Amino acid sequence: MDLVYNTTMVVIAIGKENISMEERDDIITLVDEDGKEQDFEVIMTLEVEDNEYAILAPVGSDDEEDAYVFKIVYDNEEEFSLVAIEDDEEYENVVATYETLMDEEM
Repeated sequence: MDLVYNTTMVVIAIGKENISMEERDDIITLVDEDGKEQDFEVIMTLEVEDNEYAILAPVGSDDEEDAYVFKIVYDNEEEFSLVAIEDDEEYENVVATYETLMDEEM
């Protein structure tokens, strides 16, 4: 699965009540810049340099599809935002950590 450097998906805030779909807490809905909703599966969350990130893949995709990386920013205990990573170095650090974790699982 390739990770994609994504700046087109936008999520303002997600409350816990918006996260589950059909009682699956690993599915979230993102809204793109055109207002179109798309469901994503949370592949994993990981911590890099005291920040938390989410790796997401479109629902129904297989391992050959691209995945997206977002920074998780907590607004409070119940809500958080997923933010596109705009810094190249930060993005590369997250990808390197993800790849290391994937290599360890194999």
